[in-house]
Amino acid sequence: MKNPIENLNKIFDSRIRMGVMSILIVNEEVSFNDLKKMLDVTDGNLASHMVNLEENGYVKVHKGFIGRKTNTTYSITRAGEKAFKDHIEALEAMIKGMK
Repeated sequence: MKNPIENLNKIFDSRIRMGVMSILIVNEEVSFNDLKKMLDVTDGNLASHMVNLEENGYVKVHKGFIGRKTNTTYSITRAGEKAFKDHIEALEAMIKGMK
């Protein structure tokens, strides 16, 4: 029997990173504050997961200002989109293979 989890991406083991990628794959760009509200997480928790996704090349960070306030937004990279789609396909295959 083939290992059912071998094609899963460990980066997406975290429910927060799964949530971030699910949001970013259907939105061109999302602000840090919007992600925080959507996922109901703390600043520090979200920031650490965003660093992980950025370091792996899955998200791109855009820093700017709105008036005098900083505004950080994120978008998914091509590599991130491919990795996430591959992960979802591996999840679907794993579920179908368990019948």
